[in-house]
Amino acid sequence: MRDCWKYLPKTLYVVFAFFSALLLGALKSLLVGPIACLILILGNLGVILGLFPAHVAWTVYTLVKTNRFDAPLKVAIFFGLPVLFGIWLALSIAGSVLVGVGYGFFTPWVSAFEAFRLDNESKKFFHCIVDGTWGTIKGSCTVVRDFADICYHSFPLYLKELREYPESHELQPLRLIHVPGCIIVGLMGLIVEIPLYTAIAIVKSPYMLFKGWHRLVHDLISREGPFLETACVPIAGLAILMWPLVVIGSIIMAIFSSFFIGLYGSVIVYQERSFRRGVAYVIAMVAEFDEYTNDLLYLREGSILPKPRYRKKSKSSSEFSVQQNHSLHGNYSAVFTEAPSIIVPNLIASRSVREAIHEVPMVQVWGSTMRLCEQRGKELLDANVITTADLNDWLKAKKTNDASIVAVGLPCFSFLQTMLHSIKSGSNGLLLLDDLEITHLNRPQSRLLDWFFQPVMVLKEQIRVLSLEEGEIRYLEKLILFGNNKEHLKTWENGSFIPEDPVRAARLDGIGRRMVGMSRSVSKFPTYRRRYRQVVKNLIHYSAAKDGSCSLAKEGSNRSITCSATKEGSNRSITCSASKEGSNRSMSTRSIGSIDIV
Repeated sequence: MRDCWKYLPKTLYVVFAFFSALLLGALKSLLVGPIACLILILGNLGVILGLFPAHVAWTVYTLVKTNRFDAPLKVAIFFGLPVLFGIWLALSIAGSVLVGVGYGFFTPWVSAFEAFRLDNESKKFFHCIVDGTWGTIKGSCTVVRDFADICYHSFPLYLKELREYPESHELQPLRLIHVPGCIIVGLMGLIVEIPLYTAIAIVKSPYMLFKGWHRLVHDLISREGPFLETACVPIAGLAILMWPLVVIGSIIMAIFSSFFIGLYGSVIVYQERSFRRGVAYVIAMVAEFDEYTNDLLYLREGSILPKPRYRKKSKSSSEFSVQQNHSLHGNYSAVFTEAPSIIVPNLIASRSVREAIHEVPMVQVWGSTMRLCEQRGKELLDANVITTADLNDWLKAKKTNDASIVAVGLPCFSFLQTMLHSIKSGSNGLLLLDDLEITHLNRPQSRLLDWFFQPVMVLKEQIRVLSLEEGEIRYLEKLILFGNNKEHLKTWENGSFIPEDPVRAARLDGIGRRMVGMSRSVSKFPTYRRRYRQVVKNLIHYSAAKDGSCSLAKEGSNRSITCSATKEGSNRSITCSASKEGSNRSMSTRSIGSIDIV
């Protein structure tokens, strides 16, 4: 009985905190939500509709110019373009509305609960009111900006790469007889997959709802997972209330994904050169989706639906034998990874081995990567390898050869230095700033990072095995920084030399090409351009402060000058050495700030 009275004040505090945060969050949602929602929806709609004519023109022009497809395949794609553009408009507009409503109304609500993570009681109350107000409005503007970057910069880059596809690569032919098959299977995929995916998601949504509630209530009673700390109880209580919305969102995502899964049937017809295999794919993907959702919700193994084989390479001698997959650990088909899933949070016990390993947040990886890029950029500016004009060319989106130095060369150079530093330190992963090490154990669990982390580790191992000499490292630096710009390659004398062994030289060239390809791919990611643009602006400000504060000696004279760099009241001295125009200029610095001549 005494224990009950002992925990009564804490229980009352938790209940009071929960309902207070719930009411404050609802009030903030009503005040801030409509503004943020309108900004995001109207902004995205403006981008979608404003760039739609340009998207159509760019796509048609690319389809005509590309050497990757032959004439029959181009004809098939031309016939499918109206449908694809119609789907793009419908899904993008619907997605913008859903994201706008969800982000605008629920972000202020969740922010009110996140304030309870703080230790100070006064700070909790202050942040419970303030958090999620102006930040939500700014966040909606950021979402619109990132979406515009994808539509205006990333999409044209994809099309440009498709247009510049080398002719030496094997052409992918398509017989005219397969063109109707591609179109019919694509339409059949939409007709079959959309209603069946919707039906499966709706039928299984009650299981997801009650199993999710059961998991959360179990954690509440046993004080596990999100209920481990008292301060997190209000947040976890919100999770219980919001779980039906998560279920609804999973159904919507399943319906959206069915569009792309259905259309992929046309690709199967093109790859397998068989109409029958395309139809088999449409049937099999329904069973794949049913099996995958069973796995996520811990229902019966496998699927009762037929699952015909639609790939030529199969261990079974029967080409189209219908089977039931009764084992979740069996051999899945090659396209299983393409199957959509109902987005379900993990319903197993929240306590696991991963709690003992600190997973590095993706935001921290982005921040450390950009700071490293800025640091390497300052070093190149000090050495006169890149100039303010190069930075301005990229910032103003001028299509000049110098802009590629900043767009691709600088991130590649920074990436190479990171790998070399990791190799010298004996790290099993990548060493970033502040001794942040990313390995297979603590890397962020992101699908985008999965595509790059393992290839980066393979590339790092190849560089380590080569045991590059100093001159070869300098040659690789020039290669990735300037690419095919022969003028800059000759100008920068950094002590590099080309290996005499042609095989070794070819390996270095191959490493350089792969690094450039990775950098170009990463540059298309959401949020990358916004973050990198800020890095370039910081470098321009650094260059302007350096050039405006340090006066160089007259041409033909060599002398050293001492400068003092001030940052937030602290003075640090740096030494700048200036020589004739055209010679190397070095500058060692440890601080960024205003530079005044002493």
